[in-house]
Amino acid sequence: MLNIKDNERFAVFIDGSNFHSTFKSLGFDVDFALMLDQLKQKGRLVRAYYYTALPHDGEVAPIRRLADWLDYNGYTVISKQTRDFYDSTTGTKRTKGNMDMELALDMLKLAPHIDHAVLFSGDGDFVRLLEEMQNRGLRVTVVSSAKTKPPIMADVLRRQTDDFIELNDVRDLIGRPSRSGSDHDESLNDDIDNDHDHDMDYDEAIIIDDNRERS
Repeated sequence: MLNIKDNERFAVFIDGSNFHSTFKSLGFDVDFALMLDQLKQKGRLVRAYYYTALPHDGEVAPIRRLADWLDYNGYTVISKQTRDFYDSTTGTKRTKGNMDMELALDMLKLAPHIDHAVLFSGDGDFVRLLEEMQNRGLRVTVVSSAKTKPPIMADVLRRQTDDFIELNDVRDLIGRPSRSGSDHDESLNDDIDNDHDHDMDYDEAIIIDDNRERS
């Protein structure tokens, strides 16, 4: 899946909201357990980070189930609580939960301990971060898609990266087979999507296979 040398130490940084928007736009769901297995095929995986904002403490939401599952199954989940902002003119509420700063700080902090950084995001705001990593002697790979409509992958980010992995080209390696007969799975997926449709800053999802053996 990745162009990683056998002796390279690498870390994965997943921008949850952007990654979810990308694979949803491509029309498939990611099997995160399968994806982690693929990431471990080459090189020496030091850490796989997943960044997401969570609803207020005590609020029941499917996104919390996703975060817990990832935490128990090989990923390091970095999260913070969402914040509500009110427009005094219209009286409307908008929920925000941007995780860019946390991702950038973790990548810079881990830089002395890895040879290669893999970013799952198409956000052009990360261009300067990738440039800094390259200046420190690291290689960087971006996993996103240039085939979504509307475009999610920023051209400036693709130009900056050392290697670009088109997500649509690896969907057979990390995608979750459709299970049209499972009403429970479809319902769970819909619940997670509905939780976050109002805000692209933390709009992520996964269909969790309840029959998968937990490690």
